[in-house]
Amino acid sequence: MDAVLFDMDGLLVDSEKVWFEVESEVMARLGGEWSHADQRHLVGGSMPAAVDHMLRVTGSATDPADVETWMLEGMTRRLSAGVEMMPGAAELLTAVRRAGLPTALVTSSVRPIADACLAFIGRHHFDRVVTGDDVARTKPDPEPYLTATRLLGVAAARCVALEDSPNGVTAATAAGCRVVAVPSVLPIPSAPGRLVVDSLHEVDVEVLRAHVLGAA
Repeated sequence: MDAVLFDMDGLLVDSEKVWFEVESEVMARLGGEWSHADQRHLVGGSMPAAVDHMLRVTGSATDPADVETWMLEGMTRRLSAGVEMMPGAAELLTAVRRAGLPTALVTSSVRPIADACLAFIGRHHFDRVVTGDDVARTKPDPEPYLTATRLLGVAAARCVALEDSPNGVTAATAAGCRVVAVPSVLPIPSAPGRLVVDSLHEVDVEVLRAHVLGAA
C-alpha cells in the first residue's frame, strides 16, 4: 500500500447535517423547500451541482454566483464554530500517520470549507489536499483521485480510498484505487475491490493493507 486517500464530508467529519441546514436556509431564500430527498440526490457532489439543482427546482432567476456565496458563507460560519469527527476517524488518521504512510484529503468541497474543517481535523494528517477548486471535474469523475495520486507520486492501484458516498466510490474506483466505503446518507453495496463497513472503528492500517493486497 503506497498511500491512503480520505474523503472529508460524511467520512471524517459529521458535516452532512450542516450542509442540510445551510441548503435548507438557502432554498428558503429562493422560495422553495429543501428535503432529505434533495440531499440524497446530491450527496458527495459539488457545490455548483447543488446550486444548479436549487435554481432548477425553484425556477429562480438568482445569479448562481450569489447562491454559491450564500452557501459558502453559511457553511464557513457554522464550521468555524466546530465540527464533530465521525466515529473512529481521529484514531485511524493517527494510526495511518504513525505507520508512515503518505496521505491525501480528497474532497469535492471548495477550499474555504475544507480549510474550516481542517482546523478541527488537523492539517498535519495530510501530505496533500485536493479540493473542488483544484480540479476541472469533481466526483464522480476520477480527476480528484488521479490528481491526488499524481501529487503524491504513487500508483492509484496501490492506494486505498475511504469514502462515504456513491459519487465518491465511483470516482475512486474509476481512478483505479481500492475502496473502503462507510455509507452515510446513501447505501453502498459490496463489489470487487471494495470493502463496505459500518464505521471507521472497523478499520485499521492492517485492514487497509490486507484489502489492497487481497484486491491485487
